[in-house]
Amino acid sequence: MTDPEVHPVYDYDLLVIGSGPGGQKAAIAAAKLGKRVAIADRGHMMGGVCVNTGTIPSKTLREAVLYLSGFSQREMYGASYRVKAEITIDDLLARTRHVIGREVEIVRNQLLRNHVDIVTGTARFTDPHTVTVEGHGRGDHTTVTAAHFVIATGTRPARPDTVAFDGERVVDSDQILELGRVPGSLVVVGAGVIGIEYASMFAALGTRVTVVEKRNAMLDFCDPEVIESLKFHLRDQAVTFRFGEEVSSVSVNGRGTVTSLASGKKIPADMVMYSAGRQGLTDELDLENAGLTADRRGRIEVDKQFRSSVEHIAAVGDVIGFPALASTSMDQGRLAAYHLFDEPVRQLHELQPIGIYTIPEISFCGHTEAELTSAAIPYETGLARYRELARGAIVGDSYGMLKLLVSSEDRRLLGVHVFGTNATDLVHIGQAVMGCGGTVDYLVDTVFNYPTLSEAYKVAALDATNKIRALESVQNS
Repeated sequence: MTDPEVHPVYDYDLLVIGSGPGGQKAAIAAAKLGKRVAIADRGHMMGGVCVNTGTIPSKTLREAVLYLSGFSQREMYGASYRVKAEITIDDLLARTRHVIGREVEIVRNQLLRNHVDIVTGTARFTDPHTVTVEGHGRGDHTTVTAAHFVIATGTRPARPDTVAFDGERVVDSDQILELGRVPGSLVVVGAGVIGIEYASMFAALGTRVTVVEKRNAMLDFCDPEVIESLKFHLRDQAVTFRFGEEVSSVSVNGRGTVTSLASGKKIPADMVMYSAGRQGLTDELDLENAGLTADRRGRIEVDKQFRSSVEHIAAVGDVIGFPALASTSMDQGRLAAYHLFDEPVRQLHELQPIGIYTIPEISFCGHTEAELTSAAIPYETGLARYRELARGAIVGDSYGMLKLLVSSEDRRLLGVHVFGTNATDLVHIGQAVMGCGGTVDYLVDTVFNYPTLSEAYKVAALDATNKIRALESVQNS
């Protein structure tokens, strides 16, 4: 165990490198314990990747797309309905800039309110207990020592060496937020979460989108029925999928781009967006001076207490790899700080929701059908479709669905999968029931507000229990 008593020669008890969700919570948790804490980050990145180039701007952009395109109202008012006929990139980014500015101030105020010192610049280790923070100005650098460190530097888009990114015709997922125009056509290379989220956003704007993915499927960690629904919905918006295809080259000229596939196909488009995974932001940290190394994707290996191979240095968030979510990073930061100072702490609950902000959105928690089948756990499904709900008609969502996976032996809720409006909020009801070991009967016997989308739980629960009752009646006859 690390000695919680800090030697007086150190400037701080804890220095956090990176001010994203994980870094913020680590710094504040340590400050609440009465420790002397500082956080180092570049001035233009307060709030980290999450606030500036990742989660917050992309989800705000999504809201702007939904509103300005009138997407959610088309069921009611027709496919041609628009809030604004000609949507410009400035229309989309105005909302994004406003939200980013607000979030940056919230982060700064929370840190200062908890007496966390903010050191502005790029941090580099000079030895295991010392970093030099280099600012923008010539000779602008500060040397800081600390007893403990939390590395929470996040990630950046991975860029294949063979691709010439120019920020205009060929872009990554960060540069997509700096576009000068809405492209008429777009090739998205990579059908991971980020690629599909942006593909669905631009499709809602009327952009002709082609998704190229070298694997034969997309988002294969999700429920196949949900993913089939998403693919159907995106195809209905003129999205073309090229699965099992690999990009061999991208050529650019004054009129646009041509993406050449290994199979010989060529795809013309105004723009190409690469979504080829993420790379840990560790190359500027000089980790070797602290006795650390990163893998080829820039990630730092940690134990269950988020400690690296150097005991007084922890790492949290995207820089340690899966699940690389802002939501889990926050708790990782808090727990890492507690562990570093030997504070008693409970571990995170294993039940963690996954949210994918496509249009329409997807969220799930618990087991998938494939996992239950592989583990030979008998289950029954319960399905509710939004079109059966009054609220579904009111909000204009006839395609949404909620699926429950229920143990046919003890009726416990084993998984919940949601596709459609408010999926990322609705999933938490199922998460709470599962977290308490609840059964499907709780949902059957619970009164939900009417009219709401939450009623889908009651409909799906009744569907599942009716199936279980039918099975039992046959078995017992």
